Amino acid sequence: MSGRTPQYFSGKELKIGIIGCGYVGLPLALRFAETGHFVLGLDTDPGKVEKLNRGESYIKHIQSEQIAKHAKSRHFSATTEFAQLRDMDAVLICVPTPLDDRRDPDLSYVENTAQSIAPHLQRDQLIVLESTTYPGTTEDLVLPILEKGSLRCPVQGAANRDAGRTDFYLAFSPEREDPGNKNYGLAQIPKVVGGINAASGEAAANLYAQIVARVVRVSSTRAAEMSKLLENIFRCVNIALVNELKLLCQRMGMDVWEVIDSAATKPFGFMPFYPGPGLGGHCIPVDPFYLSWKAKEYDFSTRFIELAGEINSAMPYHVVNAVGEALNERQKSLKGSRVLLLGVAYKKDVDDLRESPSLKLMQLLMERGAHLDYNDPYFPALHKMRHYDYSAMRSVDLNAPALASYDCVLIATDHSAYDYAAIVEAAQLVVDTRNATRAVTQHREKITHC
Repeated sequence: MSGRTPQYFSGKELKIGIIGCGYVGLPLALRFAETGHFVLGLDTDPGKVEKLNRGESYIKHIQSEQIAKHAKSRHFSATTEFAQLRDMDAVLICVPTPLDDRRDPDLSYVENTAQSIAPHLQRDQLIVLESTTYPGTTEDLVLPILEKGSLRCPVQGAANRDAGRTDFYLAFSPEREDPGNKNYGLAQIPKVVGGINAASGEAAANLYAQIVARVVRVSSTRAAEMSKLLENIFRCVNIALVNELKLLCQRMGMDVWEVIDSAATKPFGFMPFYPGPGLGGHCIPVDPFYLSWKAKEYDFSTRFIELAGEINSAMPYHVVNAVGEALNERQKSLKGSRVLLLGVAYKKDVDDLRESPSLKLMQLLMERGAHLDYNDPYFPALHKMRHYDYSAMRSVDLNAPALASYDCVLIATDHSAYDYAAIVEAAQLVVDTRNATRAVTQHREKITHC
């Protein structure tokens, strides 16, 4: 198991362990299997492991046939046993990094995973953290745990007695998975890689170069960690900007969507972002707060991040107020009204609930006394989540009589499967948070945009 130089990881038929078989880990595992490597998916959920070994998918945009093909060829299997990592050439960590109830980073998944790897760490193994986190996590949290034994991975430029000795390789390479994106898959998206030292960076770059079109080397794990945060903070701040402009345009009697579309005709210096009912997904609502939390250690206030978070977090409250006002104009109160929410996924055409603004909308509507139902073609039923429990709710049928029975239909996620013209025709009132009804020409008096 020894003798792996950085060049070794550019070889074929490597054994790769991937910890966390979710929206990030599973596509990564299948991509490595597709290129001829032997992949072991490790997950703490026995149900997921059983499904994977039967060749079954639990993620909508990943076909069961794809999993079954690689399982049959023995290029992919799954387990709950960390001890099997001893036989791996490389181990990639793809576990969640959520926020806790105080909006502080919760690195328990990363820490527990590192603790589980440490007893099985082998000489010359490559360990890569892919989970989004603040700068310094790989070096300050993961490295000390992995070095509790006799093996060492010296930090680049650090003055210590083991500076010339690299017993294992450690790197950070942030995931850039975008579920549902048909234009850019894992293979087409460049991969940023930063190593604890030069050898680690080279090893990780050689590994990822086999599955992506381009690898981007940066000087350190900290630079790679910051790079991922910058990507998502850029989006968070710009979404907050258009959300704020949407509120201003409404007060001024203007259509913000028209304004954005016209500005987007400029071929340089402008990138369109679009307003909505709040932020969703595993990255944008979470990642900026990792940096603002870390910045406090340096006595630095990240004002743009805090302001963007404040604006985006307020959007579900704005939407619920808009529903109340639209009902009030029809001489109805929100309390006691029947409301149908369309779409609980965080974005269109995906089966992903993570940080979905719809979940907050549901909570606020019920707190205000609305009788709430939902429909989502990707979620026939809901389950208990970290902050919400809607496990008693089921997606209702979407037909004309059902739509007509609700006082308000709230479009929260603009799935392509919805027939918006038919929805508007049948509904008494439609509140549209996504401009999904822009092409509907009939019965526009029923539509309120917010």
